[in-house]
Amino acid sequence: KVKPQLEEKEGKTFDVFTAVEFKTQVVAGTNYFIKVHVGNDEFMHLRVFRSLPHESKPLSLHSYQSSKAKHDELAFF
Repeated sequence: KVKPQLEEKEGKTFDVFTAVEFKTQVVAGTNYFIKVHVGNDEFMHLRVFRSLPHESKPLSLHSYQSSKAKHDELAFF
């Protein structure tokens, strides 16, 4: 659901977009930190926010880190 948001921010499309790892952080909603394979040996780390259920808001791409490698640790950011 956040792939189009990332593609818009990056100004390109991703043929490959596969989540390979994730962590969660509970706040006033939930932050998801997701390592995504975007093709070749390229990975990105995404921070996606899901609001509380009663707010009925869509998932939103809060921030991301590009130029990551498969072995880079997925950390809170």
